[in-house]
Amino acid sequence: MIDETDQQLLNYLQEDCRITNGQLSSKLGISPSSCWRRIKSLEDVGMITGYGALVDRNAAGFNFSAIVHVSLSRQEENTVHEFVEAVNLRPEILDCYATTGEADYHLRVVVKDIAEFNQFLDDFLFRIPGVAHARSNIVLKDIKASMKLSFNS
Repeated sequence: MIDETDQQLLNYLQEDCRITNGQLSSKLGISPSSCWRRIKSLEDVGMITGYGALVDRNAAGFNFSAIVHVSLSRQEENTVHEFVEAVNLRPEILDCYATTGEADYHLRVVVKDIAEFNQFLDDFLFRIPGVAHARSNIVLKDIKASMKLSFNS
């Protein structure tokens, strides 16, 4: 379990991962060495898994996104393993969730345009052994997209 200071630290890092250790320690009211040790500890236990830039997909030319609902023909270990392995190799699949309900998996796919999406379906998704069917919902507008977890103290 993490304490209130760690929660605040995580909130600040999620807001701006380029903040310096000195600035962060000042905001938290702790010494820079204590701040560094806390960050290192959160990295070591796997709570902080990396740092990076958030890129606006439209500004970068990725103007098409879809949520794809995938159902497998059978839930055998080999079929599931092949599907998961294939999905993890595709950079246009940003998220994959194993779910309950009508579909076994939900994928968030982001590509440049509809032609590239059709190529993704035809050349990749429909060729994975065990995929029974896939339904797509085209994203018309991003209302909210966030990767930030809220640590309320």
